[in-house]
Amino acid sequence: MNGMYLIPANSKKSMLIFGLFNMFDLILFCTGLGLSLIFVMFVPLNETWIAVAAILPGLISGLLVMPIPYHHNILTVIISIYEFYTNRQKFIWRGWCLTHEQNSTK
Repeated sequence: MNGMYLIPANSKKSMLIFGLFNMFDLILFCTGLGLSLIFVMFVPLNETWIAVAAILPGLISGLLVMPIPYHHNILTVIISIYEFYTNRQKFIWRGWCLTHEQNSTK
């Protein structure tokens, strides 16, 4: 193979818990579910909007750690979008014509 290695596409899944989550994802998800459970147990759920507000922390944390294709999860996509729009963008041209200088003396 002349020093070329073939790495399988799922090689980083072994570094994740259950093949999907890192430690911060599980802490966020368990915290959201715990808050929802506490709200459901101790808040009187007489009206629909109160019930929805009680389970909202669990729903939001579940959506944030939901895996999506080509990214780790929705939280990493939101962080990437935020960093893209808030950081200064500076692109330096390093194309083939920069290093390929040809003298045209015709």
